[in-house]
Amino acid sequence: MATVKTMAKPNKKQVLLFYCVEAEELARKIAAQSDHIRLQSINWRSFDDGFPNLFINNAQDIRGQHVSFLASFSSPSVIFEQLSVIFALPRLFVASFTLVLPFFPTGSFERMEEEGDVATAFTMARILSNIPISRGGPTSLVIYDIHALQERFYFSDNVLPYFETGIPLLKQRLHQLPDADKVVIAFPDDGAWKRFHKLLDHFPMVVCAKVREGDKRIVRLKEGNPEGCHVVIVDDLVQSGGTLIECQKVLAAHGATKVSAYVTHAVFPKNSWEKFTHKNGENSSKGFAYFWITDSCCPTVKSIEKKAPFEVLSLAGSIADALQI
Repeated sequence: MATVKTMAKPNKKQVLLFYCVEAEELARKIAAQSDHIRLQSINWRSFDDGFPNLFINNAQDIRGQHVSFLASFSSPSVIFEQLSVIFALPRLFVASFTLVLPFFPTGSFERMEEEGDVATAFTMARILSNIPISRGGPTSLVIYDIHALQERFYFSDNVLPYFETGIPLLKQRLHQLPDADKVVIAFPDDGAWKRFHKLLDHFPMVVCAKVREGDKRIVRLKEGNPEGCHVVIVDDLVQSGGTLIECQKVLAAHGATKVSAYVTHAVFPKNSWEKFTHKNGENSSKGFAYFWITDSCCPTVKSIEKKAPFEVLSLAGSIADALQI
């Protein structure tokens, strides 16, 4: 009788994880997921003129090791110092190099609508495509829920983009809800539907759309029925949150008993998250029952801590798994 040979699972590799200052909490959560991930440190200093004065600790000890760096490009002011480290690490004779950039910040500026527009998503991709090749080959670049999938083609062959998603975290959380059987997924526009509907296809769905009425853009219900359901609006990112609020109003007007939201990237410039918080004992019937975000945007996570309706679904476990690929 013939025996069936099964491929043995490769042993997990030991990964040395460096991180930027604002991503320290997420880095510690990632390291707590596995004994095969060890945190490393960098001295983030500045000269008197403000330019970075950086030092990678134990640089000789990382030779021949699998090295990764957890980045957070939360503002232009922190990008240069992190790029300096990102370009230095692969040149230290490391066995492989992985850059984890949970939020690709220029992702929503990926196209030109008229001559003169600058597609900064392409600019950022070109910069990252020039990360030096390590002894193990091209850099692996881990990004979550990039705004447009075609942006993978902005990167050159010097890097290997690995696009992950936070949707499994949302699905796990939805199944824990007491009204899980009443959940309907809503998308604020066709773009969100295209990005996510295949990952959520076992849920009933509602699609909204922005239509122009005079000088205004109004959110309308395009398809689906939210009546009597707990509707969860899903999108890749939120900035001011205006579209989500308009969607919530439309869904409630069409009979949704609860409306919640999920975004992978809670950017929230100028503290725009404040308009979503429950104030003075306000219940969720007039706003969002839950607002789930991930910890891809580190400054936001600190701002919304213990503030209803926000709840953080950490990417730590997913990132730990990605570092073993």
